[in-house]
Amino acid sequence: MGIPDENYLAAAVVMRRGRVLLVRRSRTERFLPGVWGVPCGKLKPGESPQVGVLRELKEETGLRGSVVSRVGSSSFVSEYEGREIKNYQDNFLVCPLSTRISLPLPDQAYDWIDPHDLGGVEIDAYNQEIVRQAVEAAPHAAPH
Repeated sequence: MGIPDENYLAAAVVMRRGRVLLVRRSRTERFLPGVWGVPCGKLKPGESPQVGVLRELKEETGLRGSVVSRVGSSSFVSEYEGREIKNYQDNFLVCPLSTRISLPLPDQAYDWIDPHDLGGVEIDAYNQEIVRQAVEAAPHAAPH
């Protein structure tokens, strides 16, 4: 099988008034269709995680944001066309600079969820861990 391909990603945990923004993925997505999670995506070649996370946030939600702090990292293995891909992800706490959310696909949804109520949402353990990292870091992060 050889050395697996690698992806570098950045995730935005957007918090406002103690709630975190979750977005439900389209049911047409190949990876985790219909699952709730934080805005996240692949970095472009040469793009820094701090720049990439804000670009992904804008592309996936229409929101502009400001990085408050890097709250952690995570990794996972996925498969694409029979090849194993190692994914490395930086996770950021992001302060929203705009309020109007615009999702790219009509079957997507969003909600502002109290981090303690994640058990009532169809969110995977991986995204729960990303939110936990940000919530733990939030009281120590610089205010925006």
